[in-house]
Amino acid sequence: MKGREIALCGLLTALAETLLLLGGILPLATFCAPLLAMAVLLPVLEEYGCRAAAAAYGAAAILSLVLVADKETALVFVFFGWYPLLRPRIARLPSPLLRTAARLAVCTGLIAALYGLTLHLLGLTADLEGGSRLMNCLLLVLGNATFLAMDVVLARLTLLWHTKLRRRFFRA
Repeated sequence: MKGREIALCGLLTALAETLLLLGGILPLATFCAPLLAMAVLLPVLEEYGCRAAAAAYGAAAILSLVLVADKETALVFVFFGWYPLLRPRIARLPSPLLRTAARLAVCTGLIAALYGLTLHLLGLTADLEGGSRLMNCLLLVLGNATFLAMDVVLARLTLLWHTKLRRRFFRA
C-alpha cells in the first residue's frame, strides 16, 4: 500500500508543478494556477491524510520556487497552497459565523504576509503608498471574496472526489 501512496503523491505533485509552470507562462494564470495546483493535491489529502498531503505540498512549493518563471505565481502557491490542509480544522468550528471569520482572518493574514514580504523585498512599497487607501482596501475585500469562493470550490471538488472520481481511480 505504501507504494501506491508514494506513486499517487509523486504523480499529483508533478501535475501540480506542471500547472504552476503553465501559470508562470500565461500572464492571466497568476492566481488560477495555484488554485488548480491546490485542487490537484486534494486526492492526496483525502486518501492518505494530512501528513502525505503536507509532504506533497512541500515538494510542490519548493519545486515551484526553483522552477516557475513567474515568482508571483510560485509565491501565491507557497502562501496559499497549504490552505486545503487547514480546511478540515476550520470546518470543525461550531458556528458558521466563526468559520467564516476564521477563513477571512487566514486570508487577510496570508495576503498581508505575501504582499508585505514581496513588496518590501523588492522595494516596491511606493506603489502601495502612492495608491489610494480606498483602492487598497477594495483589493483586500475582493481578495477575501475570491478566497471565500475558492473555499466553496475546494469543498465541492472534495465532494466530487468522494462521490464520483474516487471509484474511477481506486477500483476495489
